[in-house]
Parts: sequence; C-alpha cells; structure tokens
Amino acid sequence: MGAPELHPDPQDGGSTAAPEGIVVGVDGSDHGQCALVWAAREARRRRRPLHIVTAYSVPIFAASGLDGGYATVDDSVIREGAEAVVKQALDKISTYDIDVTASVENGDASGVLLEMSRTAELLVFGTRGRGGFVGRLLGSVSSALPAHAKCPTVTVPLICSDRLGETTEDRRIKAEQAKAGHQRVENVVVVGVDGSEQARVAVLEAAEEAERMGATLRVVCAVPQYSGSLAWVPAPMDRKALFADIQVTLDAGMAWLRSHFPNLHAESELKDGSPVDVLVEESRHVELVVVGTRGRGGFTGMLLGSTSDGILHHAKGPVMVVPDREDRRLADRAKFGPVLGSS
Repeated sequence: MGAPELHPDPQDGGSTAAPEGIVVGVDGSDHGQCALVWAAREARRRRRPLHIVTAYSVPIFAASGLDGGYATVDDSVIREGAEAVVKQALDKISTYDIDVTASVENGDASGVLLEMSRTAELLVFGTRGRGGFVGRLLGSVSSALPAHAKCPTVTVPLICSDRLGETTEDRRIKAEQAKAGHQRVENVVVVGVDGSEQARVAVLEAAEEAERMGATLRVVCAVPQYSGSLAWVPAPMDRKALFADIQVTLDAGMAWLRSHFPNLHAESELKDGSPVDVLVEESRHVELVVVGTRGRGGFTGMLLGSTSDGILHHAKGPVMVVPDREDRRLADRAKFGPVLGSS
C-alpha cells in the first residue's frame, strides 16, 4: 500500500488532483465509518485507489453593529477538526492493502463530491451525518448526489454496521438490529428492473459488481397493483396476462445478459408488489441492491425514478445508484426478444 497523502486546501496555496478510483465521504460519524469500511473493501476488490474526503464551509453571520453587513469566522479551528476526521479515517483503514489519498475541501459537500464524480469510478457515503463542522456532509449528500453524480454511487446505511464489523451507539439502530436478530447475508447482488433502457444500464453495472464479488446476480422486477388511471383494468385475468408478457421480456433480457456475462451465475424473479417494498426487503439479506437513477415507463411505471429515493431512505443494506449513460452492449438487446420501455 502506498503511503497515505493528505492533500492541501487549495485556498492555502496547494492543489487537489482530481481523484480516480473510489471516493468516500467521511464526517466522523458512525454513518461515515460504515461507508469508509465498505469503500475500502470495494477498493481492494477492484484493486483501485481510495480517496477519502471531507468538506467544510466557513459560517457567515450578519453583523449586529452599526456598520451592519456580514462577517466570517476564522476557519483554522474548523479545518483542524476536519483534518482530524480525515486522519482518523486513514488510521482506521491502515491495514488494507490499497493505495489511499485524502483531502480536506472547503465548500459545499454535495458540490465537492459532485465535482469529484467527474473522474471517480464510484462515490460512497453514509445515509446521514451528525452535523458539526462538515455541515451534515452525509445527510445532504445522500439525498442530493445519487440523482446528479456522473458515476455510480453507493449509499451505506448504519443499520448494516454489524455486517461490516462496526458498532454504533445509536439507540434506534441498536434496537432495530436487536429486533431483526442475526441475518445471514447471501453472496448476492440484486438489481431492480422495469423494462427501461436505464434499467439495462443498471443491470450491466450490477453484473460487473457481482463478478467482482464472486456473487450471484438476481434480476428482480416488481409489479405494483394498478392505481390511478389504470384502476379500472379488470382483474385478475388482465393482470395474469400482464405478468405473462413481462416474463417473456424478462427472459429475453436474461438471455441478452448471459451473452455478455457467460460465466456469471444469474437468476431472475418476477414479484407482485411495490418495487420499494420488494427491494428494501431484498436489501436485508444480500450484499448489494442496484437501481438506476430514473426509469422510462417500462413494466412498472417509473420504478427507477419515483421510487429509487424510497429505496435509498429505507434500505437495510448498501444501495448502488447507476446514472444513465451510453453502453455499446445495449445495441444487441433486441436480438434476444421483445423489448419494452425503449425510447
């Protein structure tokens, strides 16, 4: 492992090179520690460098004197605290055989990580932070970044701290873990699909991740009950026909997937229920759940758009969100059978 490097703040005359490989945001919270451990393991799996980053903003307040105006505080103490968080993170993963760099950035956390997503392979962060000098780095980021990042993102919830060998003093999380009891985590990567091209991009990313993990890939399509303008559709015969049509398309998609990943153990499941509920339940006992940032109709009506936020907020394990992008492997999908949701 190369010697860890703490990049200087550009405002102090240094410059931070655009990070490559895996980037993880930390803020000293338990959430950040879980994200850090997951990211270090992923960097080791991919044999790629890991970059640790924290960000802080200098508070600005309105002056109360006769002169009015605004004033800022000296950021030296804030920066020292941020540097301490990063150094603690470096110490925590010092035994991992990976190349590690780190930086303390002055600016909005979401903006900092969004910029880093332009060169990174993967961004990793926790579900929420604890406030303090980093301005709720992991809280604001986990909501804002997945939809706008230029690379895939992984959100690691604190509830899965036990599976990562971490502990937490969060009483709510401890109570939930105690209630759930010990659950065996299957060596499985689950990807949610809805028949859209964006879902196929997510499937390709999920397949690559499953190969890295030596895991089974499970392709899941969840079909919710009719609602709104479709509530008048007769049941159960029409729903039975709908499932039959979806199964044909799902089978064609699996044939396409196996043509590009012939050595991957892959399976598919067609489930009756809410995509959020189905994928959150899957997240309890699998290594990773993968979704796209948005859908385009397809089987379940915007599975990867309107419900991905719900999956992120309620998942019980790591969730990867894959941005829309071009992939040459999509070109031959139609050769394998019916395609829904293409545009």
